[in-house]
Amino acid sequence: MSKIVTDEKKINEVLERGVDEVIVKENLKKRMMAGEKLRIKLGIDPTGSVLHLGHAVVLKKLRDFQKLGHQVIFLIGDFTARIGDPTGRSSARKPMTDEEIKSNMEDYKEQAGGIIDLENVEVRYNSEWLAELDLKDLILLTSKITYAQMAQRADFKDRIKKDIDLSIQEFLYPAMQGYDSVALKADVELGGTDQKFNLLMGRQLQKRYDQSPQDVITCPLLEGLDGVEKMSKSVGNYIALNEEPDSMYGKVMSIPDKLIFRYYELCTEVNGAELDEVKKALGDSNINPRDYKMKLAYEIVKTNYDKEMAGKAQSYFVKTIQKKEAPEETEEVKVRTGTSLIDLLVGSGLASSRSEAKRKIVQGGVKFGEQVISDMNYQIGNSDNGKILKVGKRNYRRIML
Repeated sequence: MSKIVTDEKKINEVLERGVDEVIVKENLKKRMMAGEKLRIKLGIDPTGSVLHLGHAVVLKKLRDFQKLGHQVIFLIGDFTARIGDPTGRSSARKPMTDEEIKSNMEDYKEQAGGIIDLENVEVRYNSEWLAELDLKDLILLTSKITYAQMAQRADFKDRIKKDIDLSIQEFLYPAMQGYDSVALKADVELGGTDQKFNLLMGRQLQKRYDQSPQDVITCPLLEGLDGVEKMSKSVGNYIALNEEPDSMYGKVMSIPDKLIFRYYELCTEVNGAELDEVKKALGDSNINPRDYKMKLAYEIVKTNYDKEMAGKAQSYFVKTIQKKEAPEETEEVKVRTGTSLIDLLVGSGLASSRSEAKRKIVQGGVKFGEQVISDMNYQIGNSDNGKILKVGKRNYRRIML
């Protein structure tokens, strides 16, 4: 059994870095300083197959508690995924199939395992208790919450005001997430700031089931590549945890300069002194932000892979993007003379469909070397043998007839 760490400096860092709010901080810090082994819960619904850097912010916080010796719980909401979290939604989510949920659960565990030590994690599924609730239990659960409380939730209030359908099962979602904390006897629950209502529901229900109310830690929502919306799979502005190193590095380099420090703070392992140095440097007009963005990209790849992969990704970026040279190891594509450029793009995986291939050509994103190919009817000829086909900023293929 791991020893509980009671070092005040380390506890303060866990409760402050990458944290928006702690409820109730004084109580939680006191328990941690006393060496009490706490049950720390993080729940994620497997609504997709990909975890991204936004998810990593709160997963890293779970790992921080794990390093201090506490019992961390990675809760997979396989039951609540069938309903879908209504947080921030203006309409009901599309129901998921059992097959989709099962597949996503395995993907989530594999990706989360790159951050937390799954061998020392209590992995649970909320179908263990929610699927066992009978009508009597459900009525008992609903008796412990009021309509007035639920209707105060911002997204619910907005939908009610606009007369947009709000199903009873969506209304029950926060109660079910709160009941998870009752079933697990959680001492602390982690989540993004958008989950605050659901996290507080856990506190309320625990009181009404005669348990001590859990403390709550909310983590900031990480803005995506567009610098506006929160990182999201549905918006498409995300960097996946299982993103290839070269792609991960390149995507980090595409974030707006205003997000450099925020990504340093939330997505890297650099210490407080280094963070202060970065913040100071970024405030100096004589400093080129690109240099610190490259260091940031290196750190993020290193965090999710290792130093070697980070170094290779940086070299790839310098060669292909800054120097606009083809990478040394460029994938070869064998084609016949007369093959249309559109068919080549689709066949080599550089476009997912003919319509996407046409769009890339129209937008000037298809080149042989630095020569833009704008002819939609272009066909591969003998003179193209051995040429480097470039699509977008980071995709290369060597044409071999």
